[in-house]
Amino acid sequence: MLARSLVQGARAARASSSLTATASARPSTALRLARTAPASTWAHVKAGPPDPILGVTEAFKKDTDSRKINLGVGAYRDENGKPYVLPSVRKAEELVISAKGDKEYLPITGLADFTKNAAILAYGKDSPAIKEGRVAITQSISGTGALRIGGEFLKKHYTKSNKIFLPTPSWGNHTPIFKDSGLEVNQYRYYDKNTVGLDLKGMLEDIKSAPEGSIVLLHACAHNPTGVDPTQEDWKEISKVVKEKGHFPFFDMAYQGFASGDVDRDAFAVRYFISEGHQIALSQSFAKNMGLYGERVGAFSLVTGSQEETARVDSQVKIVVRPLYSNPPAHGARIAGSILADDALYQQWLTEVKGMADRINGMRATLKKLLVEDLGNKNNWDHITNQIGMFAFLGISPEAVEKLKNEHHVYLTKDGRISVAGITDHNVRHLAESLHKVTS
Repeated sequence: MLARSLVQGARAARASSSLTATASARPSTALRLARTAPASTWAHVKAGPPDPILGVTEAFKKDTDSRKINLGVGAYRDENGKPYVLPSVRKAEELVISAKGDKEYLPITGLADFTKNAAILAYGKDSPAIKEGRVAITQSISGTGALRIGGEFLKKHYTKSNKIFLPTPSWGNHTPIFKDSGLEVNQYRYYDKNTVGLDLKGMLEDIKSAPEGSIVLLHACAHNPTGVDPTQEDWKEISKVVKEKGHFPFFDMAYQGFASGDVDRDAFAVRYFISEGHQIALSQSFAKNMGLYGERVGAFSLVTGSQEETARVDSQVKIVVRPLYSNPPAHGARIAGSILADDALYQQWLTEVKGMADRINGMRATLKKLLVEDLGNKNNWDHITNQIGMFAFLGISPEAVEKLKNEHHVYLTKDGRISVAGITDHNVRHLAESLHKVTS
């Protein structure tokens, strides 16, 4: 029995050894699957560059210093640096909610009461273009959506040119919007680094040299990102050159009322061009001037030659919108439409918009005074108060920007652009002292 057991044990050992050898020679199932699995469908996709504004905000959030200031965010902040909801918007929203409206789709071109009054706000209540039925308008997903609708429409129906000319610099989203629309993006001179102001001569020269019939994008007011605007006399010269060359003007008006505090003054360029016989495209946003950032309320419009032409253009705008997003959202349009349609709410809103503009302009004046009078900085800071709107170009070097961030906990974009809305009475002295140290 013992002998038999020994023999059986030996046989088992040899079998086990054989199995182990076989197993070691054969790859595991997981390994074999890994070797035979195809590469991921998205293995070739490269990481995109980080958004410069979001990068500033992320760095700001990680900073634990109590003096830190975020001047990168492109949204209004109150005197305590907090998000601000306009009282007129609160009232309008209460009216919208109390009306207990349905949740049905809006028409493709949006809420008619809103678009009608958005056109009046932009073109003026006495506009011949509106009275003659020569404005085709659609609600859009804020200003970004309006620009994209415009780019798509011009690509399909503007026959004179496929080229659009943008100012240098311009809002960072302009280039991808128009490139993705199929337009060829070009540049014209705009900002003069030496004067920290408008390069009108270069701008006019480049518009003159652009191929006849080109599309020219113009910031109606509060140029983003520089805060540098043409004067009314400058606009007249620009209009003349655009007309002489047969160019098509496309206005981006994201800050009406928010720039100067006066909605009519901020619409000067748009209204002057129309008075001079231009047929324009216009993008409107209600993100900044009504604080409706998350509601995405905007409008795109075209000035046509007749009421009959308006109807045809409108039909083609619908064809552009339908495959993009079908119908715009209702809630924000109802809020904005209520404000624009109600006399009391409208007047309250005008007062609040002016209050926001005045606070920003006040911060500009305070910052300049602290730098020049209190700290005795020898640089010329006139551009701080000459510029207008939410943004300003400080005109400082990239090295100074890095020092502001690393040594003084002041966060802004690398090109020296700041959101003036981020400056408050609580942090303006620290900002001024920091700027003084990095520029003296």
